[in-house]
Amino acid sequence: MGLLLDVEDTAVARHTAETLARVGTLAAVRLIALAVARADDSRVEWMQTGVHDALAGPDGVPDVAAVCGQLAQDPEEAVCLAAAEISTWTDTRC
Repeated sequence: MGLLLDVEDTAVARHTAETLARVGTLAAVRLIALAVARADDSRVEWMQTGVHDALAGPDGVPDVAAVCGQLAQDPEEAVCLAAAEISTWTDTRC
């Protein structure tokens, strides 16, 4: 979480979001969602860029939108809302 919300270096947030999106597990995408829920707009944009980078990469990545769909049932409302936002980054809805 600290890397995603790094106040000193936006490149760290971008790279961490990209790496977590490439992992694509429920836990990895949940970390991104938690960070999105806590971040300012600028930081969210950098995380969005990182997720886009992962999805646009030549290697196959897990279905982030499907994981967002699972996170829609998370008991923490902030995670649900952030997962819905992340899902829009993948050009699909949860």
